[in-house]
Amino acid sequence: MDKQLYNILVVEDNPGDYLLIEDHLLEQFENPVITQVTDFRKAADFFLSAKPPLDVILLDLTLPDKSGEQLVNEMMKIAAPIPIIILTGFSNIDFSKKSISLGISDYLVKDELNATILYKSILYAIERSKNLAALQESEKRYSNLFNLSPQPMFLYDLETLKLVQVNKAAIDHYGYSEAEFKRMTIMDIRPDSEKNKTAIAIERRRQGNDLIYTGQFKHKKKSGELIIVEIYSTAILINQRYCRSVIAIDVTERIEFDHKVTKAIIKTQEEERYEIGSELHDNVCQILATSLMSLGSVKKNMASGGLSQFEAIEEYIHMATDEIRNLSHRLAPAFFNNTSFEEAIEALIKNLDLNNQFAVDFLYSNNLNKISLNTDLQLNLYRILQEGLRNAVKYSNAKNLAIILRRENKNLSMQIADDGLGFDVNKVKSGIGVANMKRRAELFGGTFRLTSSPEQGCSIIVQIPIEQKE
Repeated sequence: MDKQLYNILVVEDNPGDYLLIEDHLLEQFENPVITQVTDFRKAADFFLSAKPPLDVILLDLTLPDKSGEQLVNEMMKIAAPIPIIILTGFSNIDFSKKSISLGISDYLVKDELNATILYKSILYAIERSKNLAALQESEKRYSNLFNLSPQPMFLYDLETLKLVQVNKAAIDHYGYSEAEFKRMTIMDIRPDSEKNKTAIAIERRRQGNDLIYTGQFKHKKKSGELIIVEIYSTAILINQRYCRSVIAIDVTERIEFDHKVTKAIIKTQEEERYEIGSELHDNVCQILATSLMSLGSVKKNMASGGLSQFEAIEEYIHMATDEIRNLSHRLAPAFFNNTSFEEAIEALIKNLDLNNQFAVDFLYSNNLNKISLNTDLQLNLYRILQEGLRNAVKYSNAKNLAIILRRENKNLSMQIADDGLGFDVNKVKSGIGVANMKRRAELFGGTFRLTSSPEQGCSIIVQIPIEQKE
């Protein structure tokens, strides 16, 4: 017997039926508080008076003043959210289905009723009501978080990509009205350059089981302005449809500030490198050249016994001069002095002595000569290439090396590939050099991709948008 205290309202005008219901309740509940009313008006008065909260209502479907669907609707209005169980002498499958759809918890036929059936129906109704209340509270909290969030939020259907809901922050920030948003898909706020990336990300969300996704994308406002946003996306089920809730945080100003700081740091580093390179080339090399001239004067007066040692010293100075000259060229790339970008890369290949270590295949596509690349872009590409080649020399143990620069649609593409040892990119932690290469590419709105696997070599691909730079 259930010892928990229950408050039960029985709306029943038939004394015999009420006594039967009361017997069933007392058989299963130890001490229930049972209240009887005989018509709808008295039930309405009961809810107006100060009564203890009810756990469940047992409702006869035919009362003296109301019956059927009208009774159900009126009881739902005055009693919600208390669960209601219909008790009737008539088995009507169609109406029982309709009653459930109206919000009734259960539909029981009196002739088939016993204490166990009634007890189970009451417990199930109460639990369903608790769960429904918890769900409604959860939905309310979610709705408040969604609508009151200071950050733009979207809800879109994962199959159709249609925007289902947007909050006020999204309307204010993007400039579209709520009605305009709901006629759009998630793709409509993406620029053309980002649609393929977005489609790939969405397809992975459809196939994967990840609950939360984060990423950085470009969005387009109604004015046409492009912004950079950090996306935080969560899976959610709405009306039996799989959707994703998205928070879009505008980080455009932060990214631009970071780029300005990074560019300032790189500019300072390059100026320092150029100053050191120039100092080595113009001063140290000149000192060594002067030393050679002075040694030439000394050589005339030397005894023949020390001549071989003297010539060895001369050779060391020549070697030092060549090494310093190569170092100065790496520190201060030749295109600072009106040399083409292609020639600067050829000089880099020569200075790093790559041809003596690899079979080098260097391709500089003719279609790049039609594009005017500013010095900053050339310098950063040069540094990326320099770091990539240095890593290949140090780690790859390769036989063949390919360096390819070409135009691919609206991008400048630079690839550095070798057939060396390779490595597992998931197990080897990227160093500062790789991070710097990636940062330099991103400064110009580009992408950096490193792929490798054991015994399969390594490939670096950098792509920089160049349409606006022509």
